Amino acid sequence: MAFEFRLADLAEGMVEGEVLRWMVNEGDPIKEDQPLVEVMTDKATVEIASPKSGTIAKIHAPAGQICKVGAVLVEINVDGKAAAAPVARAVVAPAAPAVPGLAGPKTNGHANGSHAALVAAAPLALRTSGGKVLATPATRKLARDLGVDLSSVSATGDNGRVTKDDVRAHGTGGAMRVPPAYAPLTTVRETSDERVPFRGVRKKIAENMHRSRQTAAHFTYVEECDVTELSQLRKRAKARAEERGLRLSFLPFIVKAVCAGLKKFPIVNATLDEGAQEIVLRKRYHVGVAAASEAGLIVPVLKDADQKSLFQIAGELDALSEKAKTGKATRDELTGSTFTISSLGSLGGVLATPIINFPEVAILGVHKIKQAPVVRDGQIVIRDIMNLSISLDHRVVDGYEGAQFLQHVVGMLEDPTLMFMEMV
Repeated sequence: MAFEFRLADLAEGMVEGEVLRWMVNEGDPIKEDQPLVEVMTDKATVEIASPKSGTIAKIHAPAGQICKVGAVLVEINVDGKAAAAPVARAVVAPAAPAVPGLAGPKTNGHANGSHAALVAAAPLALRTSGGKVLATPATRKLARDLGVDLSSVSATGDNGRVTKDDVRAHGTGGAMRVPPAYAPLTTVRETSDERVPFRGVRKKIAENMHRSRQTAAHFTYVEECDVTELSQLRKRAKARAEERGLRLSFLPFIVKAVCAGLKKFPIVNATLDEGAQEIVLRKRYHVGVAAASEAGLIVPVLKDADQKSLFQIAGELDALSEKAKTGKATRDELTGSTFTISSLGSLGGVLATPIINFPEVAILGVHKIKQAPVVRDGQIVIRDIMNLSISLDHRVVDGYEGAQFLQHVVGMLEDPTLMFMEMV
């Protein structure tokens, strides 16, 4: 008997989801509660388990398809009879784009020699129906760097997927390979373009960015910030943080300074309700902190950040960032921000003009801290200097108000004692 498994409402208000990856193929046996499929709702990726034991009879929504709530995802033969497999070709779920949690399988600690033994017994890489070898973008890049043809690599990953270790093991008797940049002119190079499906988290990011640029009237204001005293304070506080198992970066201090600024200038912590023709001043301070992932920029949210201590924020930031990078963050943890901070850490560069995280009206760009000569009291001294940039929606926030807000944040960071005086 075939059981039709339909897409449920995985989050309040959800109307559809995008199928990212199937963990099974048609004809495969499956047990109840075994991982079945990954579906993206809004920005969160949800792993759905099988509700029944049986055999996969028919997959109705292939990877990359948008599926409405209530639509049939898959038919499961619950009487244990396997569905007829397609003739003369391996059935492999189409490869999904690189998203958090979808990297190739680990090698369980095997040394290179052990992995080579596994490769020797492994089949050649399987291809999707489009003729493309199953491998992550990172694995493909490694293969290009080493001059390895993926189609000739023996695969040990799930469903015939080529892993990085497979590529490394595909050597020439241990001989050192010449990097392509220095290879002889006779080296055969890959000339065909690679096409990566534009879907999943990357597509959702693109839609949000396009909507923001099409609606908000962006303008950016930049200010220099001397964080020498903050650097010294952080060094002293790091030991205390490490005692609690925490990694204390500059971000918790920036979050606290931002919260103080938002309370003083509430127009920056707002949204524009165009339908009602009203500016909504938010009374809670949910700070989103952009985190890099394989799929793109993900924004975990610190709820009620103004009510949390520096150490609480540090711990929550680490936990949320790890969840976002591995695709385990919930929809609630990735939505609801009222203001966003975008920081690339040591890669922060000199200046950037970040795009506002719709429907917010402002976003703070945090840039690289570097030592620079500055004039203090008529003397040239070396200080720790960082640029801060804020992009604002000029429909809601005037330039003068935006500048005042950023100056307030800068003041807090340059003199951390002010920050502690305003903490709840």
